[in-house]
Amino acid sequence: MPPTTKQQLGDRGEALVAAWLQQQGWAIVAQQWHCRWGELDLVARHANPEVGLAFVEVKTRRRQSLDQGGRLAITPQKQQKLWRSAQQFLTEHAEYGDLPCRFDVALVIQGRTAAGLSTTQAGAPTLTLVEYIENAFQGRE
Repeated sequence: MPPTTKQQLGDRGEALVAAWLQQQGWAIVAQQWHCRWGELDLVARHANPEVGLAFVEVKTRRRQSLDQGGRLAITPQKQQKLWRSAQQFLTEHAEYGDLPCRFDVALVIQGRTAAGLSTTQAGAPTLTLVEYIENAFQGRE
């Protein structure tokens, strides 16, 4: 089944954030990683082992979203799913188990041309990374 417009928009937002992270010294070790608890949009490892691993939730929205550009979508329930997914990822990828971990959120807006990292594709609206929130929330036991 071909991806929906919403899926395509989300995929483009994730690609934009992945490119930005790589420019910041991160390596993408997983993208759209799935387990029984949910999906991790991006898992990135920094070149400096003291910085460690980031589980990045990417929220891509159209200009006039009702959830404050994706901020309101990071509910306690969503945080719990991300935390459980991250635990499963670390269980399956023991090589990352000793690294410090954090949960980041990237907010991407379609159609915005203000300051921020932007990208365009032929025939597709501009996407802009408007905010990158490090340590957006803490994992839960």
